[in-house]
Amino acid sequence: MEKRYNPLAADARWQRAWDEAHSFRANDESPRPKSYVLEMFPYPSGRIHMGHVRNYTMGDVLARFRRMRGFEVLHPMGWDAFGMPAENAAMERKVHPGEWTRQNIASMKAQLRRLGFALDWSREIATCEPDYYGQEQALFLDMLEAGLVYRKESEVNWDPVDHTVLANEQVIDGRGWRSGAPVERRKLNQWFLRITDFAEELLDGLETLSHWPDKVKLMQANWIGRSRGLRFRFRLATPVPAAEAIEVYSTRPDTIYGASFVAIAADHPLALALAAEDAALAAFAEECRQTGTATAEIETAEKKGYDTGLSVVHPLDPSWTLPVFVANFVLMGYGTGAVMGVPGHDQRDLDFARKYALPVTRVVAASPAEADAPILDEAYTGPGTLVHSRALDGLGIDEAKAMVIGWAEAQGWGAGTTVWRLRDWGVSRQRYWGTPIPIIHCETHGPVPVPRESLPIRLPEDVSFDVPGNPLDRHPSWKHVPCPICGAPARRETDTLDTFADSSWYFIRFASQPEDRPFDPARAAQWLPVGQYIGGVEHAILHLLYARFWTRALKRIGKLDIAEPFTGLFTQGMVTHETYKAPDGRWLAPDEIRDGQVIATGEPVTLGRVEKMSKSKRNTVDPAPIVDQYGADAVRWFMLSDSPPERDLEWSEAGIEGAWRFVQRVWRLATDRAPATGADAALDRRLHRTIAGVADDIDSLSFNKAVAKLYELVSAIEKAEASASRTTAIDTLLRLVAPMIPHLAEEAWAARGHQGLIVDAPWPEVDAALLVDEEVTIAVQVNGKLRDTLTAPKGADKAALEAMARASEKILACLDGKEPRKVIVVPDRLVNLVA
Repeated sequence: MEKRYNPLAADARWQRAWDEAHSFRANDESPRPKSYVLEMFPYPSGRIHMGHVRNYTMGDVLARFRRMRGFEVLHPMGWDAFGMPAENAAMERKVHPGEWTRQNIASMKAQLRRLGFALDWSREIATCEPDYYGQEQALFLDMLEAGLVYRKESEVNWDPVDHTVLANEQVIDGRGWRSGAPVERRKLNQWFLRITDFAEELLDGLETLSHWPDKVKLMQANWIGRSRGLRFRFRLATPVPAAEAIEVYSTRPDTIYGASFVAIAADHPLALALAAEDAALAAFAEECRQTGTATAEIETAEKKGYDTGLSVVHPLDPSWTLPVFVANFVLMGYGTGAVMGVPGHDQRDLDFARKYALPVTRVVAASPAEADAPILDEAYTGPGTLVHSRALDGLGIDEAKAMVIGWAEAQGWGAGTTVWRLRDWGVSRQRYWGTPIPIIHCETHGPVPVPRESLPIRLPEDVSFDVPGNPLDRHPSWKHVPCPICGAPARRETDTLDTFADSSWYFIRFASQPEDRPFDPARAAQWLPVGQYIGGVEHAILHLLYARFWTRALKRIGKLDIAEPFTGLFTQGMVTHETYKAPDGRWLAPDEIRDGQVIATGEPVTLGRVEKMSKSKRNTVDPAPIVDQYGADAVRWFMLSDSPPERDLEWSEAGIEGAWRFVQRVWRLATDRAPATGADAALDRRLHRTIAGVADDIDSLSFNKAVAKLYELVSAIEKAEASASRTTAIDTLLRLVAPMIPHLAEEAWAARGHQGLIVDAPWPEVDAALLVDEEVTIAVQVNGKLRDTLTAPKGADKAALEAMARASEKILACLDGKEPRKVIVVPDRLVNLVA
């Protein structure tokens, strides 16, 4: 055997052997219990990064471990391949999005293979291929038939540069997440999925997800946002032709005596009617439409209003009127498009009231002593009792809510209502590189589903990105088709589906891939739900919520029997790195620096904070040269060591070099094949405790703890004398590290003369008897104070323990020749000599 492990030769050799043996191809017909391990599939940007490496290494270790434990494992890989970056690349580089995407897939697939991941490539999917998105079109039609899809005009966030709709989460500080352009508000006809029909069961279903992080469940619960409140009417003091009352909804009806204004959206029917006669109001409404609909943007933007001159009557006091404003922070698509302004207890309302000199009244106080404390710059949103609220004074918030709702229902001006923060999912996107929505628009018959025999509706290849906008709108022929019902000239829907739709069911397609339908329910049921899903916490709301909705929708229409797609969820931490700046303020890449200086110029470098690896701050490390230098196993080992997997991991040269040294230590042990006899009881116990401990750690995804135990075992083997126990320990060690550093394990396994691949070897069995401590530590006290500790056989009798304690030099010194008056012995725990 070579004295030094050569990873470059070994990596390629064993990856080829696994491919030839189809080692990781999941067998649907296997009688073994099924285990589905899945990491969130990547967008094919062209290069994998260290975050990918960490994510996929964790899943890979679990998949290999489960396979060794006797499971039939499904561990697939695919590509979330539609989206705007491909269209941007088409515009910038004059290439077709499909060409750019498929080149990136080929590049990233080669990089993933270089790391030796145990992936079933026979099930590979790319969402941009017709055999995938055609089946998605079929599911869209299934949902349409079931009434879960509809079309309506709605306000959207419009990116004027990318010429597409943006989800609220894609609007950052009022700008498009990719273009950086100020977002506008537009009304468009959009296709929607009825996710709100599932709001209650999506919320209640979180209680069943015991193997999900609490923080993710809380984020989803808050996003779904169930609240009990009051829907009621403010009567206009002077009715106008457009309205006699304004309907609002409030989650805090207890604060009704703190109301100081009513605000309506710029597109509220009353506002539109008034704007038709008021040019200044019309101009203000148009200004409101220049901002997006994202909650974060609305909350942080300057609060602006237009006094309509109208007023409404307070429902609990006919002599009390409140002014009516059109306000830029009220949206027609949320609730009733009108709100009751309570400045004392809502920060947005307070900012508005201060700007327009409206009354601010405290109606909730944390304690009676604070009843008259003024509201200054911050609204009070905490707990307390009602004050300055007439008959409600002294009540708690919940009691006051119930009383106001009771009054409204009894007097006929409102009703208690449960509402949800969740909104239906708008899935229309005005772009080319996405799944074509399978609808044809006919002048006579309206939107008509594409006949199923015509699926997939393929994207045309001959498109141009010379001008902004959707190439499907400009295509000379693609959109022009006959109506499936009457044959008259009609047009295809040119919007494509939100790419979150693509990732909402891909895990089902991995489990079952018939050519004639999206999946076979019986085949999919063998694998689903996914036993362990791994990915970033940034997907906690949208992707995970949409996947949960899609699964429940398919269950409701009879396509699936499961309600939840992922039994277990793990959100890994990020990979971080130091940041560096040149004297002129430029961010510098790590490979531009040596010994605190810019290599090219010799200028001093300013060391910045350790942050998530990102292209913008240039603190990324390309895995490829690291793998070429140290081999796949050293990179994998480093990704598992040091930091708990749910926390961030700081990349460092010292860390990867330490991982490389460990790989070589294991190899040096594996070269020790000297015949030996005899047993080493201590090493045997250490080995079997490590087998059990590492298994528990991998099962719980505590990879860093497993790594620590393996370091300890290697040290113990290195120190042990030659024996049969040591030989067994080395062979067993190779199986224990095989999920983590598989190439080295295979190389050493073969070199030590074992038959077959170590990837097919079972996980070592544990001898339960060796998990029991044979020795215990005994505390020895003199007059109740600890003076020494002894190691004694477990179960030693009291006389033996007393004799051992009396023989201790430390105890003899403490007694100073005195005979103990009393000796207290607690077997396996302590001896106390009372002098």
